[in-house]
Amino acid sequence: MHRPSAGRVTSAKIVIAGGFGVGKTTLVGSVSEITPLTTEAIMTSAGVDVDDTRNVPGKTTTTVAMDFGRISIDHDLILYLFGTPGQTRFWFMWDELVRGAIGAVVLVDTRRLADCFAAIDFFEHRRLPYLVAINCFDGMQFHDVNDVREALAISNDVPVFSCDARSRESTKNTLIALVEHVLTMRRHRAVAPA
Repeated sequence: MHRPSAGRVTSAKIVIAGGFGVGKTTLVGSVSEITPLTTEAIMTSAGVDVDDTRNVPGKTTTTVAMDFGRISIDHDLILYLFGTPGQTRFWFMWDELVRGAIGAVVLVDTRRLADCFAAIDFFEHRRLPYLVAINCFDGMQFHDVNDVREALAISNDVPVFSCDARSRESTKNTLIALVEHVLTMRRHRAVAPA
């Protein structure tokens, strides 16, 4: 992805990932300028042994395929957002969802930090640029950004931000930070010796 010349519109695909119930659907819905496509299904008793809802009280639905939204960041840049399902039984879809993506947001709930490890490993293994967005549930951030970075054992090159997935402005700023991170990484790769 590069910034287009005046008058030309560029689009880019962004993946929103993270654990079960971390706020991916909320994030896509808060920022999308179109009615987001969601594949929410009501959780049934069949998933009781599979979906651990102890830490997400009141959760009655879950994403079973993906969420989709769109946001125009500028008059010449449109981002298409693809939210992944969080449960392990749907991970087989992730390879298809990330195809063609320029980068990813790994949404984190610090009360359940281990739930995001699989997403981080997935993007690192595929060398897809990502950033970590700490979802501030109830408007509160319970842990310092540097403490979260250390707990996740991620490099200093990976940006870590606070984000309120319910807030359009907060989510938009997170997406802009990801695009800037991707552009910076591409510039560094372009000038790095072979």
